[in-house]
Amino acid sequence: MNEKRRPPIVGRYMQEEVALATRNSGMPLEALRYDVTPAGLHYLLIHFDIPEADAATWKLRVEGLVARPLELGLGELRRMRAKTLRVTLECAGNGRGQVSPRYPSMPWLEEGVSTAEWTGVPLSAVLNEARPGESVREIVFHGADRGFDRGIEHSYSRSLRLAEAMHEDVLLAYDMNGAPLLPQHGAPLRLLVPRWYGMASVKWLQRIEAIDRAFDGVQQALSYHFRAAAGDPGIPCTRMRVNALMVPPGIPEFFGRRRTVEAGEVEILGRAWSGDGEVKRVQFSADGAWQDAALEAPVAPHAWQRWSARWQAARGVHELRCRATDATGAIQPLEPPWDVAGFGNNSVQRVEVLVR
Repeated sequence: MNEKRRPPIVGRYMQEEVALATRNSGMPLEALRYDVTPAGLHYLLIHFDIPEADAATWKLRVEGLVARPLELGLGELRRMRAKTLRVTLECAGNGRGQVSPRYPSMPWLEEGVSTAEWTGVPLSAVLNEARPGESVREIVFHGADRGFDRGIEHSYSRSLRLAEAMHEDVLLAYDMNGAPLLPQHGAPLRLLVPRWYGMASVKWLQRIEAIDRAFDGVQQALSYHFRAAAGDPGIPCTRMRVNALMVPPGIPEFFGRRRTVEAGEVEILGRAWSGDGEVKRVQFSADGAWQDAALEAPVAPHAWQRWSARWQAARGVHELRCRATDATGAIQPLEPPWDVAGFGNNSVQRVEVLVR
């Protein structure tokens, strides 16, 4: 497979990057106030076009190395045992726009993360009906969206190892926040893989395939790898790195978004999450003086945690930052970790504030 990569660039955003930013959308950081992100504010990353899909006639095929191939309509899936999970999803490229030189793609700053409640059928229930063969190594998920990337035409497809696919919390989701999926969020059916970066949760899911080898599709084998240098085979992006964000306090300037607050005590609110387990500590700083924030216990195993801090704001210009530490001991870096494609940037958030 001939891999054609775009080289990192320095300078103004390209027209193609701006066009991607108008098609996709980040979650406004003030929406961190919501435990569950409203569907219209949930971040979006759509690789190709939103495919046309009729829920009444749509079918999911389960095929490949299975004893019992299946074809299931949405009504049949809705009659199966349902499960609802609150899950934080983050784009693997979140923070790419802060890295220089940057990889020309969706120019995320920090807004590519959200939390929703997803309802659907555990994937394991469907796979158990289909009965994958003993030689099966991976389960491939094929979406209905199709286009070109690196000069290769393909449907957006990703895979999981069989053991990962059989995890009890991997869902075939048809509802989001108690309502049917919106077209932009994968209607009528999508995969949901908790704790992994969002690229694993294939939207507009129409076909599941059991195979006896490593899947070599574009989005699996060529994209979504952490790479320190061009040509490096890299490490696949899987679980979300530990991260924390704050609601920018006060009111913003329209163009530069610099914040203005009144002098005195200011409450800072935020969220923290990690794909590798519970967040154990969040710290907040004003001008480099770190203090522990009040961190709330998880309300759901796969959802972000709320934190808060008090800041005695004095007149002048200040830089606010926050950082999280998870159960593995991983802590956010102060500067963006280098990655050729800008994946996995979990460096600390910085918010400039004018206190008057």
